[in-house]
Amino acid sequence: MTARLICGELDRSGDQVAQRALQLAGGLARLGVEDGDVIAVMLRNGPAFIDAIQCCQTAGCYYCPVNWHFKADEVAFLLQDSAAKVFLVEADLLDALEGVIPEGVVVLVNGVEAGLTAGRLPYEPWLAEQAPYAGEPRTPRAHMAYTSGTTGRPKGVKRLAPAPEEREAMAAAMQGLSRAAWGIEPGVRTLVSAPLYHSAPSSFAQQSILQAELMVVMPRFDAEQTLALIEQYRIDTVFLVPIMYVRLLRLPAETRAKYDLSSVRFVASTGAPCAPDVKLAMLDWWGPVIFETYASSETGMITIQDPASARRKPGSVGLPIGDTRIRIVDEQGNDCPVGEPGVIYVRQPAVPDFTYLNNEGAREKAGLDDLATVGDIGYLDEEGYLYVCDRKSDMVISGGVNIYPAEIEHVLITLPGVIDCAVVGMPDAEYGESLMAVVAAPAGLLSAEQVQQFVRERLAGYKVPRRVELIEALPRDDNGKVAKRRLRERFVAS
Repeated sequence: MTARLICGELDRSGDQVAQRALQLAGGLARLGVEDGDVIAVMLRNGPAFIDAIQCCQTAGCYYCPVNWHFKADEVAFLLQDSAAKVFLVEADLLDALEGVIPEGVVVLVNGVEAGLTAGRLPYEPWLAEQAPYAGEPRTPRAHMAYTSGTTGRPKGVKRLAPAPEEREAMAAAMQGLSRAAWGIEPGVRTLVSAPLYHSAPSSFAQQSILQAELMVVMPRFDAEQTLALIEQYRIDTVFLVPIMYVRLLRLPAETRAKYDLSSVRFVASTGAPCAPDVKLAMLDWWGPVIFETYASSETGMITIQDPASARRKPGSVGLPIGDTRIRIVDEQGNDCPVGEPGVIYVRQPAVPDFTYLNNEGAREKAGLDDLATVGDIGYLDEEGYLYVCDRKSDMVISGGVNIYPAEIEHVLITLPGVIDCAVVGMPDAEYGESLMAVVAAPAGLLSAEQVQQFVRERLAGYKVPRRVELIEALPRDDNGKVAKRRLRERFVAS
């Protein structure tokens, strides 16, 4: 099965989606893309992105999603580090990238019909001329995501291909994992509005293409349009992230009441922790359909919190999925007691292991036996539920006290007028570090004092940010997380 695709005004049958992917696979092979090679994709949500995702099942290449907000030097690094052979890019983004695309990379330009310089091919006319791939079967592959780079340049996460005799079993395991974590199973009707250059929505889309009856891809998220599309297409499985919950909940009551959402049975959320109050508000509105998964590009989907445990265990990210293993480890490598935070190490056997591209030593440092960590801090309760406190690199030590910014961010995002927020540690002569909140809000709507008072009324005094900066928008990395390193550098410099 290949899903029917709806994107804006476009309505493409499953057969058409499958045919385009086969043609792209054939065209890439003729451009010299071989089994295990990489193509880079710098596209907005749209049908060309779906072509790229699906073609990798046949072409045997990885697709490396590039955040289309990136500047030239950021794009140059990804193209060089990934050794991409082909670069599929939006036409209106190309001018800013002249001079940084490595020599020899073939550029397919989406959104133009002709009139390009040598080495630049108009994507749609080129694709129409390609015969479907007809060579030897290749290893089905997916995306090669880059980490957020909190301590420097991002690292490419390369999923190791299973042995030929293991492929069928691993594909079945991945389908089971997708059913548990995302609600995807044969015949579902899915909707994804998050940017496909993020790892989780990209993977969600890949499984939707393979299993869904219908997949609706929104070019960009709009709160009311999301509700309208759910009603129009009787969507039953939705991918959302917590900031989208916040924007949905801020719709006027009369707008929220206009739409029939009774078809929804599973809302999948991952990529960022969800504030307990926000999740409970969504459960009160949409009913028992909100699920949260703890996952990463490296490890895959690790836990699932169902609606019942969201009410019983607020703040948890749930129980391990299937045969997933979790260990909480202290700085000496010992297992932490129940309730005591430590570094989270995990292994999800339903996904192949990974390595870091051009940085294999980083994978060795991340592993404990065959388990891996992405540096998150958390703890297990007496029933085995996982709680994620924060990234180890984001934890603030102020006056000898460990403070987890995520807890404060969960409070701030519920303040009316806050569009986005981040809390980081800043150098402090007296305390070592002190808290700074960076808040995106409409100009003139909030003051620093209002932000601090809101936190003071809800959390202990030592968790109130000493400094508040109000800005128009927060920088984000290619995986959708706030680029806290860039925020620190910006405000330390100022």
